[in-house]
Amino acid sequence: MSDLLKVSSSPHVRAKDDTSRIMLYVILALLPTTIFGIVNFGLKALLLVCVCIATCVASEYLFEKAVGKKSTIKDLSAVVTGLLLGLNLPYTVPVWQAILGSIFAIVVVKMLFGGLGQNFMNPALGGRAFMVISFAATMTHFEYDGVSGATPLQLLKSGEMVNTFDMLIGRTAGTIGETSALCILIGAIILILLGVIDLVIPGVYILSFVIFITLFGGHGLDSTYIVAHLCGGGLMLGAFFMATDYVTSPITPLGKVIFGICLGVLTGLFRIFGNSAEGVSFAIIFSNLLVPLIERVTVPRAFGIVKEQKPKEVKANE
Repeated sequence: MSDLLKVSSSPHVRAKDDTSRIMLYVILALLPTTIFGIVNFGLKALLLVCVCIATCVASEYLFEKAVGKKSTIKDLSAVVTGLLLGLNLPYTVPVWQAILGSIFAIVVVKMLFGGLGQNFMNPALGGRAFMVISFAATMTHFEYDGVSGATPLQLLKSGEMVNTFDMLIGRTAGTIGETSALCILIGAIILILLGVIDLVIPGVYILSFVIFITLFGGHGLDSTYIVAHLCGGGLMLGAFFMATDYVTSPITPLGKVIFGICLGVLTGLFRIFGNSAEGVSFAIIFSNLLVPLIERVTVPRAFGIVKEQKPKEVKANE
């Protein structure tokens, strides 16, 4: 009988896709919005994206060399981090600031906590948050066609009208990768068809956000207002490409729903009641920090384990 049984540690069911293949799928899915951002903003956008990718890869390689760890740059996770960080920057950001943000994303957020699989927040968003706090002036300066101006969400927050069709296509001011909701959706469809992500987290995120701004945005079910919020501020990019990060999102079914609700409510709070018109980056970061708690309360109970019952009190007359 012992010859017929093989005992091994989990996981017992394995997928054919390894980390590098999954990261390659993400890179391919990001190509539409990356190409559009470069066409939209010019060679400076291409330079920033390339600098972020190169710095992230170099930072990971040099850190692992310094601490004597095996190099992991072949898994392409550093490339994805650099690409996402580059897409989350205005094309006017100085190159040296992009380099610092990339180093922070890899060294501080990722490698100091153990590398891929150990980071407590999305590294690209951690790097972007560092840059927003450190270089607020350049990170909030946007240009389109060489003219400085407010983003559509900033205009919307001040009560002005916006062109939702331009926001859908991407003919607006914003970061390199957030302007074209259409290109982001094409990439999201690619990820879904390849089985890299499912619709639970982004779907609940978007739905809960729509409900929040409908209740508290002051415009009710105004379709123009809702579509403008959905197409602007990197919400689509965050929902499909960063909120679904395997490492920093829950794995339990109920946990994914709670995580999506937290994302939608926090994004709505930051946009409607906060000083900033954006809010997606910090909403995802704060929700990342809640993931251990979410998984603790949503993990399924193991088969055969029941709650401990308190012994019944014995009456005095018995």
